[in-house]
Amino acid sequence: MKIEEAIRSRKSVRAFTDQPVPQEKIQRILEIAQRSPSGTNTQPWHTYVCAGAVRDAIAADVTELFDQGKADSYAKYDYSPAEWNDTHRRRRRAVGWELYGLLGIEKGDRTGSARQARRNFSFFDAPVGLFFTTDAYLGRGSWFDVGLYMQTVMLAARSEGLHTCPQAAWVSYQEPVFRHLEIPDDQVLISGLALGYEDPAAVENTLVSAREDVATVARFMGFE
Repeated sequence: MKIEEAIRSRKSVRAFTDQPVPQEKIQRILEIAQRSPSGTNTQPWHTYVCAGAVRDAIAADVTELFDQGKADSYAKYDYSPAEWNDTHRRRRRAVGWELYGLLGIEKGDRTGSARQARRNFSFFDAPVGLFFTTDAYLGRGSWFDVGLYMQTVMLAARSEGLHTCPQAAWVSYQEPVFRHLEIPDDQVLISGLALGYEDPAAVENTLVSAREDVATVARFMGFE
């Protein structure tokens, strides 16, 4: 698969089949991703991969916390702004309502919204979950590097015929993740990632989120 095809075909898949993903295939993806760039070659990422009983235990414990309303706030981890500006709020709402529209979740349907949010913690039925951390003392530059690494993982997964869904939702439920994966407490969770084979029959997988035109986000200066 050419790199352009991998980039253009990557999307957030929210329904996976139960087809297993061999460990050897994941190993190859992570070997490719090790070529990701990082400032002064610090390579500040840690990756924890779970399947089988460990994956199921994390899903069960976090789903229970979700059902009990015991989420930490994103603010606790300095993950999201207290308030989004109009531009970013508009984009967030647009993709949210597009997804809900496909799933028949109407505005004000809190039960339907919660049901869909809850699916995050089953990894959208993907057989494999990945969690990305960095050392807690590191700053924004290292978080940026881990983002580059995650993108490389997702593109390498496409080259193997797999799909992914990056999941910030796990940030609010870190304790079970750290406990089951034996993550040291001097690390901080950046994101989870569901990985597996796309369910082509699932209507939510028809969603391909819109992108702004290049003219909206880029300026060219000094060209003839």
